Formats: sequence, structure tokens, C-alpha cells
Amino acid sequence: MRVLLNALDFHPSRMGGMETYFRNLLGSLQDICGNEEDRFTVITVAPNAAAFPLRNPAFGHVEYSVAKPSAGWFVRAAVRRITGRDVLSSRINRIEADLLHHPFSTVNAKGLRFPYVLSCMDLQHEYYPSNFSRAELRRRREAYRSSAEGAVRIIAISAYTRGTLAEAYGIDPGKVDVVHLGCGRDFRPIPDRDLLEKVRARYGLERPFLYYPAATWPHKNHGTLLEAVRILAGRRGFGGGLVLTGIPKQSHGHLLRRLRELGLEERVKVLGYLGREDLPALYNLAELLVFPSLFEGFGIPVVEAMACGCPVACSDSTSLPEVAGDAAIRFDPRSAEAMAEAVYRLWRDPGLREEYRRKGLSRAAMFRWEKTARETIEVYRKAARVAR
Repeated sequence: MRVLLNALDFHPSRMGGMETYFRNLLGSLQDICGNEEDRFTVITVAPNAAAFPLRNPAFGHVEYSVAKPSAGWFVRAAVRRITGRDVLSSRINRIEADLLHHPFSTVNAKGLRFPYVLSCMDLQHEYYPSNFSRAELRRRREAYRSSAEGAVRIIAISAYTRGTLAEAYGIDPGKVDVVHLGCGRDFRPIPDRDLLEKVRARYGLERPFLYYPAATWPHKNHGTLLEAVRILAGRRGFGGGLVLTGIPKQSHGHLLRRLRELGLEERVKVLGYLGREDLPALYNLAELLVFPSLFEGFGIPVVEAMACGCPVACSDSTSLPEVAGDAAIRFDPRSAEAMAEAVYRLWRDPGLREEYRRKGLSRAAMFRWEKTARETIEVYRKAARVAR
């Protein structure tokens, strides 16, 4: 079986969960694929090939010089605008392959000759259209629907996402395989106190703290979380802090304004985007993870926190009950009062935190990238049989 892995839309340090997904899937596929029959080719734009270390001889890459801004990008954009054709398609179509995997929810480039598997992260735009500009909403609705309809098989990262594909686009659930995301082995309890204290000092984390790692998109619901912290500080005598990490996005300005309005500048640290190397330590240092997102296709940080032994209080919406199971205290993410109450239950009770720490460690063991990769290979084999 010869598989193309489409990384044309890969943008390092700008994609959040989709970047985590593709990097770990590619790494784990290399770990488990050792037979002579399967070959994999990563197609990407220059200079991104360096972002994908290939250590397995069954894996190679083809790189195209069409990254923005470049002459290749300008020519590609001009030809698409004038003729509707994509100059990359004819070049990619010369590659010998049986199957193409589009891992980022939509097809790029159009006009490719290969049957394809599509990974669908979520359909947030269908449920929260106000989070998107009119142009982006129109683009997403067209691209997501047509991409899903043309796929031989679809990988949904949760049963919730599979349900939304049927509900929003009428996709037959029979052609959708649920393949949960995983958790890297570097997310684990860290016994090295010196290492943890160095990270604490690096970021000035003097207070015990709640932790929320999330890009500042509207659906990540930072505003309601700040309201909950205000309630905790004002009514519960909460002496802790809140640490926020993640890529600054659409709602970042609103977050900073709300922080000032609520008078929480001394209590909340906004650290922005951090490299992966410090995240396990932050989960280990936190008293608990609070995850108030309104919409998730999966929710990787919930699993990462559990794997590190960090107790979790999370939203009861979308995919999160499926992922967290009984290993988290859940709350209504639209209610600052409910959020504050759930957080306070864990914060005030060391015994309850220990209970959820143990539950989380057990739950996290269900989500491994090797399992994701093995189940993805099975989807490829299903798709190849259908496409014959």
C-alpha cells in the first residue's frame, strides 16, 4: 500500500491541536510500520520538510516551493484565480500512490486523482457561526462539506464529531471511523523537583495555580473563566492564581481587556505560546486543570493533564464527556457560578484531588498515539479495499 500524507496546509506553531495530531501521527506511523509492502510519502511546501523528521526508510517526502510569500505561491494563486485549476495537482498526480490522506479537515489541492481518507477535527463553524467572518464561514462550509462527501473513508477524532458529520452534512456514519487522539509519553508525573522548581521560577509562578492551555479563540471561553476566578476570589477566599498559555488568536484583546476590568492582573498570568518542552512540567505544577471550552472535537489538554497526574475540572459540552469519562469533575461552561463551584470542590479538598489524580492516570492510559496510528492504518486498508 502506497500512501500520500498531505501536509501542504501544515503551518508550524500556528495550528494548535491539528499540529499536535499530525506530528504525533507521523511519528507513531514510523514507529509501527516495518513491513516492505507499505510506503508513505509526505507532501509539503518548502521549507516545511525539515519540520518532519523521517527516520523510517519506508517514509519519504516531496517538497513544493509554493509557500507564502514566494514566486511559486504567486503563480499558484494567480492560476487558481484565473482558471480555477491548481498547478500543484498535475505535479502531485505524477506520484505513484494508492491512497491519499488529508489530515486537516479539508482537501488541498483540488483535482487530485487519488481516492482519499479525510481526518475531520470538528465542525465548529456549523454550530458557532458567529465565531467566523462571513467569508471564512462561506469558505469553510463549502470546503468541509465537499471534502467529507468526496472521501472514501473519514476519520473522526471522537464519536461526537462523527455525529456532527451526520447531523450537519448527512454523511453516512458507516463511512466514518472514530479514531481518538493520543497523548505523548513525555506527559507523565515528574518526580524531579529541581526541574519543576526551575520551570516555576522561569515563569514566576509563586502562587498555587489553576492551569488552562488554549489558544484565545472565542469558543475557548476565557471570559467566563475569568468571571469564575473573580467569584472564587471574592466569595471563596481563593488565594491561588490562574496561568494561561496558548497562541494569541481572535479573542486575545478581549481577554486582556476583561482581565483589567475585573482587576485580576495580579492573579492571572498570560504566558502566550510556549514550546512543548515545558508543558508537562506546567501540568505537574498546577493544582488542577480547568478546561471551560464551549466546543471541542476532542480536547487533547484534558488527556495530557490526566497523564501528568493533574486533576481535571472541565466543560460538560461536545466531546469532553466522551474523553474525560468519570475522571474529571464537569460543569456547565456557560455558567461562571457552576465553573467556580466545580473548581472550588477540587481546590479545597486534597483527598478529592488525589482521587481524580488516580482516575485521570488510569483514563489517560487509554489514549496513546501508537493506538491512534494502528487504527489509522486500519482505516487506510478499509479505504484501499473500497477504492479497488
